Amino acid sequence: MRLITVLLLCLAPIAAAAQSFAPARWADGVKLTELTDRNPDPRIVEIDLTAKLADVQIDGKTVHAWTYEGGIPGPLIKTQVGDRLIVHFKNELEEPTTVHWHGVRVPIEMDGVPELSQPDVKKGESFTYDFVVRDAGLYWYHPHVMSAAQVGYGLYGALLVEDPADGVNVEDQVTLVLSDIGFDAKGRLEPADSGGSAGMVFGREGDYVLVNGRRRPVLHARPGAPQRWRIVNAAKSRFFYLDLDGQPFTVIGADGGIQERSITTDILLITPGERVDVIVNPKGKAGAPLTLRAMLYNRGYGSVEYRSVEDVLTIEFTKETPIVAKPVTIARSLPVPSIEGATKVDVVLTLPPMKDNKSEFQVNGVPFWKAKPYAARLGEKQLWIVKNDSDWDHPFHLHGFFFQVIDEKGEPVRPLALKDTVNIPMKTTMRLLVSFDERPGQWMFHCHILDHADGGLMGTVQVGPGTPQGHTHKMP
Repeated sequence: MRLITVLLLCLAPIAAAAQSFAPARWADGVKLTELTDRNPDPRIVEIDLTAKLADVQIDGKTVHAWTYEGGIPGPLIKTQVGDRLIVHFKNELEEPTTVHWHGVRVPIEMDGVPELSQPDVKKGESFTYDFVVRDAGLYWYHPHVMSAAQVGYGLYGALLVEDPADGVNVEDQVTLVLSDIGFDAKGRLEPADSGGSAGMVFGREGDYVLVNGRRRPVLHARPGAPQRWRIVNAAKSRFFYLDLDGQPFTVIGADGGIQERSITTDILLITPGERVDVIVNPKGKAGAPLTLRAMLYNRGYGSVEYRSVEDVLTIEFTKETPIVAKPVTIARSLPVPSIEGATKVDVVLTLPPMKDNKSEFQVNGVPFWKAKPYAARLGEKQLWIVKNDSDWDHPFHLHGFFFQVIDEKGEPVRPLALKDTVNIPMKTTMRLLVSFDERPGQWMFHCHILDHADGGLMGTVQVGPGTPQGHTHKMP
């Protein structure tokens, strides 16, 4: 099939190829490892992936971390839209684990959630993940067992699903995995339960901010030349509020790939679990590096008081003549959603007062371990009214399905974009329209501040035939 496509493209009029303006080895400072595809079929990507303890170098220090294939982050997995991905996963850790494919529309059996989709994978055991990647975009993989601990210890990696026909005419591209990690002077990982209940509520952040496993790495650029950055926030709690010294980001895509049209912003918020596809045209002079910084963002309870502005990466410029690049234009036709006929689902996120020296987040009055599943019929459209009644922001993630954000007037937020993770700011309400059109099963939703999820801010929705029971009623 791929050969036929190539032949047809050869017969079609040839579009102008994107031109590279980057200096040689411009992105070596953030280069990700990749796994060998052991399947000769061009439409099948088949790889081996092992979770294991390994010594990694971070900021000149040796850290005994939890890794995929011995590195932080795990290897970049690259496919094209429509490919079949087969991952032979083996666990060499002492603890059980799984692999969840964040944002990917997989069958429930491939979702990596113990009890809901598969048994956990114990030490020495293996599990094969096998599914078709149906949507172009940047996704990522991580465990769904003791998620806050295992992600915080280093278990995460990026999955890039490319579409050669996405219309983005920028040759110089890089995938950036943002994260953080905490360890002491001897390289020992910080305990996942540090700070007890208060640590859970605040959401634990590591002192070392990483880009592709490196601290303050360097990119090289010709002044003004366009670069495409595909960014994922793989931190368990940290928000990345990015500033390129006031220079603009052109946002062309979100979680589910290219959006309806581009927008420009001078500062870029990426919450845990989210992905953003941006074009930057960094401007500067040789000898005067440009720094990408993570600015202070209050995600709850005056949390900025305990944090500092962080240097994320540095751009060093060549002495070449600056480029005056044409704006990147995109146009993706997405269905304009309507709430007509949708079933209303009320979701209230709370943090009741501490009881017996313990705190627990709740969804509709109960923590996850006491909750009953929500329900949805196959083919049903639902409007989730998510009210955050707590003093903390919550990046809300739904497994298995994309949704679109709706405003308070019932209209879709523009530009249209497919999302699976969206920040619900403290004391606000957001509306998410989702169609449970296929793939029955019990699907999880949760806050992607993983400490909050472990502290009770999770739930499930049972998708299947029949009449939904529970937290639903028809829209007027």
